Amino acid sequence: MSDSKLRVVVGTAGHVDHGKTALVKALTGIDTDRLPEEKRRGITLEAGYAHLQLPGIGVAGVVDVPGHERFLRAMVAAAGGIDVAVLCVAADEGPMPQTAEHLDVLRLLGVQTGVIALTKSDLLPGLGPDHRELLTLELRELVKDTFLEEAPIVECSARTGKGLPELVEAIADAVREKQPRSEQGPLFLPLDRSFAVKGFGTVVTGTLFSGALAAGDEVDLVGAGAKARGVRVRGVQVHGAPIEKARAGQRTAANLAGVEVKDAPRGSALVPAGTLESIGAAQVLDVELELLPWSAKPLKDRARLLAHLGTAQVPAVVALVDKAQLAPGERALGQLRLAHPAAAIAGLRFLLRGTSATQATRSHATTLGGGRILSVAPRRRRRRESDVSSLQALAGDDPLGQADKLLLESGYPGASPQRLAARGAFTTRTAEKALERLAQTGRAVLFDREARLYAHTDLLHSLETKLVARVREHAAQSVIDRSIAREELRQRAGGAPQKLYARALAGLAEKGELRADAERVHPPGVAAKLTGKDADSQERLASVLDQAGLQPPRIDELPALIDQSLARTQALLKALAHAGRASKISEELWFGAAPLLDLRRRLLAHLAEHGSVDAQSFKELTGLTRKFAIPLLEYFDREKLTLRIGDKRVLRKGER
Repeated sequence: MSDSKLRVVVGTAGHVDHGKTALVKALTGIDTDRLPEEKRRGITLEAGYAHLQLPGIGVAGVVDVPGHERFLRAMVAAAGGIDVAVLCVAADEGPMPQTAEHLDVLRLLGVQTGVIALTKSDLLPGLGPDHRELLTLELRELVKDTFLEEAPIVECSARTGKGLPELVEAIADAVREKQPRSEQGPLFLPLDRSFAVKGFGTVVTGTLFSGALAAGDEVDLVGAGAKARGVRVRGVQVHGAPIEKARAGQRTAANLAGVEVKDAPRGSALVPAGTLESIGAAQVLDVELELLPWSAKPLKDRARLLAHLGTAQVPAVVALVDKAQLAPGERALGQLRLAHPAAAIAGLRFLLRGTSATQATRSHATTLGGGRILSVAPRRRRRRESDVSSLQALAGDDPLGQADKLLLESGYPGASPQRLAARGAFTTRTAEKALERLAQTGRAVLFDREARLYAHTDLLHSLETKLVARVREHAAQSVIDRSIAREELRQRAGGAPQKLYARALAGLAEKGELRADAERVHPPGVAAKLTGKDADSQERLASVLDQAGLQPPRIDELPALIDQSLARTQALLKALAHAGRASKISEELWFGAAPLLDLRRRLLAHLAEHGSVDAQSFKELTGLTRKFAIPLLEYFDREKLTLRIGDKRVLRKGER
């Protein structure tokens, strides 16, 4: 590693008054207690932030969390960004209630490495000959079966400076073990502070969970009631110094344009602008969760608890999907159904807190369990085999299986690599590879190349089945005109996106299951022949149009000529069009097929001789007034016979 700003955050944890803040000040030279109330009471109320130079490695961000149980919410909000933990235990008191709960919190939030700082160790000589040995045994028992089981215990003192170089080296060793977070994923910056700086405006801070953030970027603020959209980032800082781009894992400050402090509350998050449909404020989350072993009783389905997500705290219902209740020490698959939308992204870890399931040995504790988010904004699931299978795939290690399930559940809108990366545990690059692989294996189709949108093949087949069924239903109910308007059919079949709908129609036409033109969709085969008065009325109408030539009556004049209502006349016109005997030229005019065919031949001959036609020469060619000439010219444009260039029309390439 080079001597630069590291993509890692070191965080303290431990019981109140065990020397966390004093230790951070001794290591960094920064007093993280900034509030007057903290100075007066001598305890940390809000998380504090600093940075630590690790010789030969770089500069790491530092988070100093509150230790008092009354401020656990603030501790949890800050702990979500910790990569390397420094568990502080005072030499004179040893492990205390909050020590154990903070350790639970760190483990549940996914921290995997750290050190144990035995603070106030300058007091050890006066605590008796056996104190050090007994304290060490107690510490090892506390961290057994946790990520700190083999962590070094470093005796140190903020007052005398004893052990501080050794502690810095132990932290550096732990940092070397930590893999940096991916900056390839979508931007997600949970906010823990927002404040105004004179001359600059609103500044927000947080630990960048994924992605990157640079000056000039546009972001949305989501969650905790935040509604600012398309906000420009004026500048970015890491460790108090301007930087070109902040990357995942770094403590980040961003100066936002046009946003008030109240518009960027703690619990909200910065996400890429325009991605709210797939990332951001969600109220339903697929999760994998666990209940801590010392819970006094199982967690029942639909239990109401407090969920800590990023820097937010939200009341939630825990819906279990793969079992009826969750026993202490066990894991389950389920959903968090939040009381109000919260900022969330796949891969984010969460905590569950409450007061009803604790034993006397942990009677102080309110942390019951936690887990990780598998997908954001899914549909509500039930305890059934298909939903269990989907969650098992999302919790597994097969990215192709995860992509398959998420794409299927994306429905007709489909998913782009960006959407998939926001909903599941993917980077944009791995999401794109997974979608391309699904398309290669026939499990997905790329239906919108410009937006890079894929749909699951099962969804496309389902849409095709619906389209055929709706066309048949309409044909059975309408004797005169068995075709149906394209847009009406799309809506009847569920309102699929236009490009996916067009893909489905093209596939069905290729298989001969229906046929479609620019305006209508027809069932396969020849239209049913009309009989009785329907046939007579249709023939009478066709005769009127053919005899009128290129100057037919308006549509509102036709009913009186064939002794029918306007609605029935319109149905008969559609039937004639389906049979190829009439064409709609405008909302007011329908022409018979024979006059139109003759006009087409004359127009082609004129274009072959003169190369183009304008409105005046077309009127001279046909002897028509502007009332008929202009609609006919526009009709031939729509039919792609002619192409308008300025005031003239030319023959389209490939036409004869």
